[in-house]
Amino acid sequence: MRKPHLSMSRILQMNFGFLGLQFSFGLQQGNMGPIYSYLGAEESQLPILLLAGPLTGLLVQPIVGAMSDRTLSRWGRRTPYFVAGAIMCSVGLLFMPFSSSLMMAVSMLWLMDVGNNTTMEPYRAYVSDRLNPDQHQVGYLSQSAFTGLAQMLAFLTPSLLVWFGMNQDWVDSHNIPYTARIAFLVGAGLSLTTIMYSIMRVPELPLTDTQKAHIEAQPKGVVATFAEIGKAIVEMPVAMRKLGLMSLFQWYAMAAYWGYVIYSIGRSVYGTADATSSGFHSAVLSNGEMAAFYNGIAFLAAFAMVPLSKRIGAGIVHAICLTLGGIGMLVLPEVSDKWLLFLPAIGIGLAWGSIMGNPYIILAGSIPEERTGVYMGIFNMMIVIPMLLLAATLPFAYDTVLEGDPRNVLRLAGVLMVLAALSVLWVKEGWRQPAEG
Repeated sequence: MRKPHLSMSRILQMNFGFLGLQFSFGLQQGNMGPIYSYLGAEESQLPILLLAGPLTGLLVQPIVGAMSDRTLSRWGRRTPYFVAGAIMCSVGLLFMPFSSSLMMAVSMLWLMDVGNNTTMEPYRAYVSDRLNPDQHQVGYLSQSAFTGLAQMLAFLTPSLLVWFGMNQDWVDSHNIPYTARIAFLVGAGLSLTTIMYSIMRVPELPLTDTQKAHIEAQPKGVVATFAEIGKAIVEMPVAMRKLGLMSLFQWYAMAAYWGYVIYSIGRSVYGTADATSSGFHSAVLSNGEMAAFYNGIAFLAAFAMVPLSKRIGAGIVHAICLTLGGIGMLVLPEVSDKWLLFLPAIGIGLAWGSIMGNPYIILAGSIPEERTGVYMGIFNMMIVIPMLLLAATLPFAYDTVLEGDPRNVLRLAGVLMVLAALSVLWVKEGWRQPAEG
């Protein structure tokens, strides 16, 4: 069935909800490690304390994806999950900066991640539902653009507050800076309002009689949902299977980078490992500014990748960007001047812009439309399993193999990004994305 062709402005409106969704992820990447450290956590504990994201992604996304494929409601297949997830995430964001203990912070992170993961894969499927294959590139890469913009704003907000006069060392009784508190409150508002804007401006397409009949004929319930997930895994398309190796290297590297980049900057630029010091607060802000910069690069690069991916293939573009990102991660620990951090950040930004768009172009072109939700959820399992692997391995290697130095974690991440680039070249199904007229 040919769907209505959407203008660029309409595609941007339908993806505007990614601004709030990814603002939340940006806040997590830039602040959760430090918040845990302010509350007394050790550096080697961070991968375990950050398990909420990968575990909820592993459990929630494929289940919600499969359920959304089979949902019939007056609001559509995907919309109920958008709204429920956005509400949960907003509540978590609202209370996170008021955490008085590690247990409370961990609980709020779990609530945020359950909410985000409830929204994420139905949102990915919504783009595939709404657009014809010849618009998938612009659809998914515009999501990547909003990811870059949202995370740029999330990372930059604390520094903007300092530039406007707030004291970076003004902290509450639990050592959490007030700059972080304000940033999380902004995120709580954006999480719900941007999602609601998108679904009101570009609602889901009405299901055809054939689609309704197909959904009604499917078995319902928990057992049926898990059976569908298992069957989909067994019948997984070849291109999607090949993307698994790329995801293993790529997401282990990104999780390691996000978890330890602030601590690396603290040592290499500010000469401190003390989470309560002014130098560490400066490292948090410097990482926010650098991350805002590389997310700005990702935002711009996402639009530039649309014609490039059509011309030479999403797989080739992704391999190039991952290589540049790996080089950036290898160089970053050697930088001792704050302003030179922005040079390796260019490569990281190009990689991040590609990560959030090009693999989904390959994926969307290889999976059956009636299983979009469940396969988007299963693909997220390929994202979160490497993060779980990180939590299972890095705490044991941190003080021994990696010598208790976060800079060595970044060097490891750089090597893994280059391996991911080599792996994606194996997925020749994604070298060209055929257009439909």
